Amino acid sequence: MKDNYVIIAEGLTKRFGDFTATEHITFSVHEGEIFGFLGANGAGKTTAMRMLCGLSRPTEGHATVAGFDVYRQAEEVKKNIGYMSQKFSLYDDLTVYENLRLFGGIYGMSGKAIREKCDLLLSELGFSAERNARVASLPLGWKQKLAFSLSIFHEPKIVFLDEPTGGVDPVTRRQFWELIYRAADRGITVFVTTHYMDEAEYCDRVSIMVDGKIEALDSPAGLKRTFGVQSMYDVFLALARKAKRGD
Repeated sequence: MKDNYVIIAEGLTKRFGDFTATEHITFSVHEGEIFGFLGANGAGKTTAMRMLCGLSRPTEGHATVAGFDVYRQAEEVKKNIGYMSQKFSLYDDLTVYENLRLFGGIYGMSGKAIREKCDLLLSELGFSAERNARVASLPLGWKQKLAFSLSIFHEPKIVFLDEPTGGVDPVTRRQFWELIYRAADRGITVFVTTHYMDEAEYCDRVSIMVDGKIEALDSPAGLKRTFGVQSMYDVFLALARKAKRGD
């Protein structure tokens, strides 16, 4: 793993009136790392991710993503990242290929690059026969894998995944994580939130937020040693019990 950081957050804080959603969170993420960002509902994960994606301005603190300041260079941040939300975000009434072509154009790719990348991607996913199928007709697991592939279609430096495997079966979740590993092997940094503690085990490092603050940050093995437990579920449970706010 390379020593350079592609995400640096220092004292990152977001307030909404009297409510502090994230409070002086500080952490950094290596290039090519799979970084798990965990926390119960209401812990502040989504707020923090929105700031890092350049979608929400911090109230206090500083952060850079892909070398760009999230406050002053939000548009540059957006050009250098990929994003997949927990809700399926592709166009159901378009075909698989039409979605790929549309998003490739949005990312500023040339027509030739889009065509070449489409053929390669569909072959890798085993979706070549579904090239002209409407996305609405695909099983949920296929949609999720397609959405992830589209989020890194333009080879961004970082991809943010917000609970990407929600609602899919364990086998499909494992296949989805194989795609994540491949992306990380190509040097794409993966910043992922999840409610599945077995998926936390797949990450290089994991941070756990409680009530807007990062309460723990280490490798899964390191966290289990620190808390004297056998699973990431037990680590999470020990920290979640400290939470005072909910959804």
